Amino acid sequence: MSQQYSSIRTVPEHSVSFMAAISGGKSVIFRDYLFLTGEGWLIAVGYPFGSPHDAREFFAALTDMAEKTQAGDYWAIAPEMPQELQPHVDETDVYYVLPVHFPVPAKVRGPVRKAANSLTVDEGKVFTAAHRRLWAEFLRRKDFKPHVHELFARTASMLAAPGTDVRLLNAWDAGGDLAACCVMDYSPQEFSSYIIGAHSRENYTPHATDLLFAMMLENARKSGKRYIHLGLGVNDGIRRFKEKWGAVKTLPYQAASWKKQNLQAQGRKVKDSRADFLNFSLSALGVGRYGARHQEERESLSDQRDFAMLWKLEKNGKTSWIGGTAHIFRYSFAPSFRNLFQQADTVLFEGPLDAASLEAVTRHGSTLGAGPRLADCLAEQEIQRLERVVRGPEGKLARFLNMAWEKPLDVRRVLAEHRPWSVFFTLYYAFLERNGWRHSVDLEAWEIARSMNRHIVAMESIPDQIASLESVPLERILRFLRCPETWGRKMRQSLRAYLAGDLEKMLGTGTEFPTRTERVISMRDHLFLKVMRPYIERGRAVVLVGTAHMLNLEKMLREDGFRVSKVYPSLLHKIRARMQRMG
Repeated sequence: MSQQYSSIRTVPEHSVSFMAAISGGKSVIFRDYLFLTGEGWLIAVGYPFGSPHDAREFFAALTDMAEKTQAGDYWAIAPEMPQELQPHVDETDVYYVLPVHFPVPAKVRGPVRKAANSLTVDEGKVFTAAHRRLWAEFLRRKDFKPHVHELFARTASMLAAPGTDVRLLNAWDAGGDLAACCVMDYSPQEFSSYIIGAHSRENYTPHATDLLFAMMLENARKSGKRYIHLGLGVNDGIRRFKEKWGAVKTLPYQAASWKKQNLQAQGRKVKDSRADFLNFSLSALGVGRYGARHQEERESLSDQRDFAMLWKLEKNGKTSWIGGTAHIFRYSFAPSFRNLFQQADTVLFEGPLDAASLEAVTRHGSTLGAGPRLADCLAEQEIQRLERVVRGPEGKLARFLNMAWEKPLDVRRVLAEHRPWSVFFTLYYAFLERNGWRHSVDLEAWEIARSMNRHIVAMESIPDQIASLESVPLERILRFLRCPETWGRKMRQSLRAYLAGDLEKMLGTGTEFPTRTERVISMRDHLFLKVMRPYIERGRAVVLVGTAHMLNLEKMLREDGFRVSKVYPSLLHKIRARMQRMG
């Protein structure tokens, strides 16, 4: 460690407001240590704010906080873990900082000047469609861990988090495309932190990232910072890049995770074999790991279930699978998809689910077309009823009881500005999200297939999908919106049926859904079968379509010569199916 910077005792996790915002927990500074706590979990940052690190003092503070919070899941970082926690250490590394008075290294000055001639650099807080495209492209290139995907996915919420100063450092090419981007945290007074970053190969400009590092130094100097925290070494490639810029090592790093046990009873603690449960990491790209997955994180163990809406397809000795998905759901099926895709080379979806395609659908739906505004089709009483159901309890009492939704939807704006089919999706999905439905089955499967480098096939285009949505009769949409008091029952029924893999009960809960029409469902089934046929006949293919399509497709596949058999992921699913057959 450089002696000149050995006195630096800060770490990126000392950005209290940022840590609280990104973890979703409450920050507590206790005995000079930062703790973050939420429902059932506790994060301990074992780097004191002022005094030198003392493992015994940290352990004493941690023990007292554990007693106060009665948390069940723990995660800690420290320069050195107390002896009692050494069996639970998951990772060791070292932090790097880049002092702001360091010049641009001589060997990159020429490339940086050249990049500056072809790129425009700015700094802001607006996360645009260009950023989403860059994030999607970057994440496709490597098999990142799930918590890294989640950190990229939460960029927009980072930027909007109250009490923080998170900004985007952008490098735009002459065509208006994003060549590279870094996310920076300026919240701490003494330093800024590099959180995550990405560069494009599709819109490639040599040394775009080096240019951003040069601007990073300049901006930190202008903001009165002493240095930039670059986080951990992570791997040889990232270490080399940081050291090329003159970054110096400061504090050692250890991370540990464990389940609730008596911290004083050494040797009685049971190591949590699911370390990723609290592994929402800032260090994956070199800033320091932290965080607990709360309700909306994809990989939270409590949010995972077995994927039961699945059938095996067999023909001429070849095996494939077909499953019914949902655009939004309460639980994650990530482990099931990973296991399933291990047996597949190709994964087929209804349409493309990349960021640019999703943005195109959203943009089209939120732009009012030539048709009627639903705000003009509903009575004031009906709109007020929609607001009550979608937004939930409001007012001082609701806030006091923690019942108020933190991000209530502007129902009237949606009714006034969105196309009818977009109104249906936006309002109903907002209602589901308020009730804890924060996963997307098809999008989760798409991301996992991408991360596993599977061949992905979209069976129809975005314009085809939009045309189907535009065909939904206005009367069906209005009928659905006029009875929001039934949405809770529909939600509970579909939840039970989907988890059980019960196709008939699942469709029985949603036949009145606006999109369950001949044009949206039945007519597209013939197209899907035509596109999927060569892949499933070759075998090792997985087809994922909306669950409503399975009723027709199951019969059509049998008629096409496939042996179609239900897949039961657990003994409980098998027992339930057998009891159902017995009446």
